[in-house]
Amino acid sequence: MNSCGLSPESALSASRKVQFETPERADSVLVLLRNYGCTNTHISKIVSRYPVLLTANPEKTLLPKLEFFRSVGFSGPDLASIVAASPQILRRSLENHVIPSYNFLKSVVIVNEKIVRALSKSYWLNGQTLQNTIAPNIEILKEIGVPISKISFFVTCHPSAVSQNKKKFSRIVKMVTEMGFDPLRVKFVKAVKVICEMGESMWEHKMEVYRGWGLTDDDIMLMFKSDPLCMAASERKIMSVMDFLVNKMGWEHAAIVRYPTVFLCSLEKKIIPWCSVVKVIQMKGLVKKDLCLCILGYSEKNFFNRFVVRYEQDVAELLNVYQGKIGIFELGFVSEGIWEKKQL
Repeated sequence: MNSCGLSPESALSASRKVQFETPERADSVLVLLRNYGCTNTHISKIVSRYPVLLTANPEKTLLPKLEFFRSVGFSGPDLASIVAASPQILRRSLENHVIPSYNFLKSVVIVNEKIVRALSKSYWLNGQTLQNTIAPNIEILKEIGVPISKISFFVTCHPSAVSQNKKKFSRIVKMVTEMGFDPLRVKFVKAVKVICEMGESMWEHKMEVYRGWGLTDDDIMLMFKSDPLCMAASERKIMSVMDFLVNKMGWEHAAIVRYPTVFLCSLEKKIIPWCSVVKVIQMKGLVKKDLCLCILGYSEKNFFNRFVVRYEQDVAELLNVYQGKIGIFELGFVSEGIWEKKQL
């Protein structure tokens, strides 16, 4: 609590995983980490996630890795980000794991910026060497023409997906190709990622969830091809979004199918307030009725200026609707019962 900034609860949890009679070595570890750019916030995260690092030999175990990362160009903040996200990396073998992992990522990702992001994912700390897991699957992607920039994105953001068993990965890549995805587009690797991480039973379950709202298999595949991540949304998220858009806002299924990215948006922070604003000014006759869900693709500043600032003089409570302080039916333009009746 005193040296690492942990809360009483986190300190209690960490103390169960590490034991030492005197704090000298632990203090030396903290001094070394701070010398390499770790702030108090980083220290707190590191010790919470991997308290046994406090028992490592700072000179023999930790220093060689820190020096290696510094030698290949990582600045203090970048190095601190890697260690805070994945402190276990400092206890892996330098020659057998850290250097080979870095060299492999460098050959695929190229720039250190993206390597920081990749190394911040705990996957790189587990399993076999990258050459045995990811390299064969990268070759599969190269053979069908996936650009190195898209492969870099895949490796950086979704290492667990690209590390699948080669046979399974090859089958999924073939499936995505047969669905009509273009290997030159980032949607291709996103589709591969979703299927790799989902499994067949969960895929069918998500299909059933969407079918329950009246969507056909063709509708669902159209959404998947437009934004593959719509199938990665949780069942709860899908149900909540559909309930609001269909039952409360009166959006047609076809409109939702055309903009599946809606399932990636925050319901409370974006979908409800933004759609409510648009519905209010539609009901007042201030904008056309056929505005589509692509409004959710606006930047927050553009949406605010175009739909809130522009019409708040005409609708006194519009800002409160946008801020989530008042719901659409509380404005009194139409009762919820009448609105739902209209939808029937």
